[in-house]
Amino acid sequence: IMNAISPVAVATGQDWRAVEAGAHAYCAYEKDQYSPMASWSKDDEGNLVGSIEVPMAVGLVGGAVRVHPGAKANVALLGIKTADDLAKCIAAAGLAQNLGALRALATVGIQSGHMKLHLRQMATSAGAKPEEVEAVVTLAKKSGKRITVTLVEDALRQVRGE
Repeated sequence: IMNAISPVAVATGQDWRAVEAGAHAYCAYEKDQYSPMASWSKDDEGNLVGSIEVPMAVGLVGGAVRVHPGAKANVALLGIKTADDLAKCIAAAGLAQNLGALRALATVGIQSGHMKLHLRQMATSAGAKPEEVEAVVTLAKKSGKRITVTLVEDALRQVRGE
Protein backbone atom coordinates (compact mmCIF):
# COMPACT_ATOMS: atom_id res chain seq x y z
CA ILE A 1 0.00 0.00 0.00
CA MET A 2 2.70 2.45 0.97
CA ASN A 3 4.59 1.61 -2.25
CA ALA A 4 1.86 3.56 -4.05
CA ILE A 5 0.91 6.11 -1.41
CA SER A 6 4.41 7.50 -0.86
CA PRO A 7 5.26 8.18 -4.54
CA VAL A 8 1.92 9.92 -5.17
CA ALA A 9 2.51 12.01 -2.05
CA VAL A 10 6.00 12.95 -3.28
CA ALA A 11 4.72 13.73 -6.78
CA THR A 12 2.07 16.06 -5.40
CA GLY A 13 4.40 17.96 -3.06
CA GLN A 14 3.32 16.37 0.21
CA ASP A 15 5.45 15.51 3.23
CA TRP A 16 5.60 11.80 2.39
CA ARG A 17 7.51 10.98 5.57
CA ALA A 18 4.67 12.38 7.67
CA VAL A 19 2.08 10.55 5.56
CA GLU A 20 3.98 7.29 5.92
CA ALA A 21 4.62 7.71 9.66
CA GLY A 22 0.98 8.57 10.24
CA ALA A 23 -0.23 5.52 8.34
CA HIS A 24 2.03 3.11 10.21
CA ALA A 25 1.29 4.69 13.59
CA TYR A 26 -2.44 4.45 12.90
CA CYS A 27 -2.18 0.75 12.10
CA ALA A 28 -0.35 0.06 15.35
CA TYR A 29 -2.32 2.40 17.64
CA GLU A 30 -3.89 0.79 20.72
CA LYS A 31 -3.78 -2.70 19.29
CA ASP A 32 -1.84 -5.78 20.22
CA GLN A 33 -0.58 -6.09 16.68
CA TYR A 34 -0.17 -4.13 13.46
CA SER A 35 -3.55 -4.10 11.71
CA PRO A 36 -4.17 -3.92 7.96
CA MET A 37 -4.90 -0.66 6.19
CA ALA A 38 -7.10 -2.33 3.58
CA SER A 39 -9.87 -4.88 3.70
CA TRP A 40 -11.55 -6.84 0.93
CA SER A 41 -14.94 -8.54 0.75
CA LYS A 42 -17.63 -9.58 -1.70
CA ASP A 43 -20.91 -7.71 -1.97
CA ASP A 44 -24.30 -9.39 -2.41
CA GLU A 45 -23.73 -9.67 -6.15
CA GLY A 46 -20.31 -11.30 -5.77
CA ASN A 47 -18.32 -8.21 -6.70
CA LEU A 48 -15.00 -7.61 -5.00
CA VAL A 49 -15.15 -4.56 -2.74
CA GLY A 50 -12.05 -2.98 -1.27
CA SER A 51 -11.77 -0.33 1.38
CA ILE A 52 -8.86 1.47 2.94
CA GLU A 53 -8.66 3.31 6.22
CA VAL A 54 -5.57 5.40 6.70
CA PRO A 55 -4.99 8.95 7.94
CA MET A 56 -3.93 11.26 5.14
CA ALA A 57 -2.46 14.57 6.32
CA VAL A 58 -2.16 16.33 2.98
CA GLY A 59 -2.81 19.84 1.79
CA LEU A 60 -2.89 22.18 -1.16
CA VAL A 61 -2.05 25.47 0.56
CA GLY A 62 1.60 26.34 1.04
CA GLY A 63 4.59 24.06 0.94
CA ALA A 64 6.03 22.40 -2.16
CA VAL A 65 2.64 22.01 -3.79
CA ARG A 66 2.45 25.75 -4.42
CA VAL A 67 6.07 26.43 -5.40
CA HIS A 68 7.42 23.29 -7.06
CA PRO A 69 6.52 23.21 -10.77
CA GLY A 70 6.37 19.40 -10.85
CA ALA A 71 4.06 19.20 -7.85
CA LYS A 72 1.83 21.90 -9.30
CA ALA A 73 1.66 20.11 -12.64
CA ASN A 74 0.88 16.75 -11.05
CA VAL A 75 -1.94 18.16 -8.92
CA ALA A 76 -3.36 19.83 -12.03
CA LEU A 77 -2.97 16.62 -14.05
CA LEU A 78 -4.96 14.74 -11.41
CA GLY A 79 -7.67 17.42 -11.47
CA ILE A 80 -7.38 17.84 -7.72
CA LYS A 81 -9.20 20.86 -6.28
CA THR A 82 -9.32 20.08 -2.53
CA ALA A 83 -7.12 18.40 0.05
CA ASP A 84 -9.93 15.88 0.58
CA ASP A 85 -9.81 14.96 -3.13
CA LEU A 86 -6.03 14.60 -2.91
CA ALA A 87 -6.30 12.36 0.16
CA LYS A 88 -8.83 10.14 -1.62
CA CYS A 89 -6.67 9.95 -4.74
CA ILE A 90 -3.61 8.94 -2.73
CA ALA A 91 -5.59 6.37 -0.73
CA ALA A 92 -7.04 4.95 -3.97
CA ALA A 93 -3.52 4.45 -5.30
CA GLY A 94 -2.67 2.53 -2.13
CA LEU A 95 -5.76 0.37 -2.47
CA ALA A 96 -4.95 -0.36 -6.13
CA GLN A 97 -1.39 -1.33 -5.15
CA ASN A 98 -2.78 -3.66 -2.50
CA LEU A 99 -5.07 -5.32 -5.03
CA GLY A 100 -2.12 -5.86 -7.37
CA ALA A 101 -0.09 -7.43 -4.58
CA LEU A 102 -2.98 -9.70 -3.59
CA ARG A 103 -3.40 -10.77 -7.22
CA ALA A 104 0.28 -11.61 -7.46
CA LEU A 105 0.14 -13.63 -4.24
CA ALA A 106 -2.96 -15.51 -5.41
CA THR A 107 -1.59 -16.29 -8.88
CA VAL A 108 2.05 -16.48 -9.97
CA GLY A 109 3.49 -15.05 -6.77
CA ILE A 110 5.32 -11.83 -6.09
CA GLN A 111 8.77 -13.40 -6.42
CA SER A 112 8.04 -14.74 -9.89
CA GLY A 113 6.76 -11.41 -11.13
CA HIS A 114 9.61 -9.53 -9.50
CA MET A 115 12.24 -11.81 -11.00
CA LYS A 116 10.65 -11.49 -14.44
CA LEU A 117 10.92 -7.71 -14.17
CA HIS A 118 14.45 -7.95 -12.79
CA LEU A 119 15.52 -10.28 -15.59
CA ARG A 120 14.25 -7.79 -18.17
CA GLN A 121 16.25 -5.04 -16.47
CA MET A 122 19.34 -7.27 -16.44
CA ALA A 123 18.94 -7.93 -20.18
CA THR A 124 18.68 -4.21 -20.86
CA SER A 125 21.71 -3.49 -18.67
CA ALA A 126 23.65 -6.16 -20.57
CA GLY A 127 23.02 -4.14 -23.73
CA ALA A 128 20.00 -5.92 -25.22
CA LYS A 129 18.00 -3.81 -27.62
CA PRO A 130 14.24 -3.60 -26.96
CA GLU A 131 13.54 -6.19 -29.66
CA GLU A 132 16.10 -8.60 -28.11
CA VAL A 133 14.95 -8.42 -24.48
CA GLU A 134 12.18 -11.05 -24.68
CA ALA A 135 14.45 -13.59 -26.42
CA VAL A 136 17.20 -13.03 -23.84
CA VAL A 137 14.71 -13.46 -20.99
CA THR A 138 13.32 -16.65 -22.52
CA LEU A 139 16.78 -18.17 -23.01
CA ALA A 140 17.87 -17.29 -19.49
CA LYS A 141 14.73 -18.83 -18.01
CA LYS A 142 14.97 -21.98 -20.14
CA SER A 143 18.56 -22.57 -19.03
CA GLY A 144 17.34 -23.65 -15.61
CA LYS A 145 20.44 -22.06 -14.13
CA ARG A 146 20.67 -19.45 -11.44
CA ILE A 147 20.06 -16.00 -12.92
CA THR A 148 23.34 -14.10 -12.99
CA VAL A 149 24.79 -11.27 -15.04
CA THR A 150 27.02 -13.80 -16.84
CA LEU A 151 24.03 -15.98 -17.73
CA VAL A 152 22.16 -12.98 -19.13
CA GLU A 153 25.20 -11.81 -21.11
CA ASP A 154 25.63 -15.35 -22.52
CA ALA A 155 21.96 -15.41 -23.51
CA LEU A 156 22.35 -12.07 -25.27
CA ARG A 157 25.36 -13.36 -27.23
CA GLN A 158 23.32 -16.43 -28.17
CA VAL A 159 20.42 -14.28 -29.37
CA ARG A 160 22.84 -12.29 -31.51
CA GLY A 161 24.46 -15.47 -32.87
CA GLU A 162 27.85 -14.58 -31.44
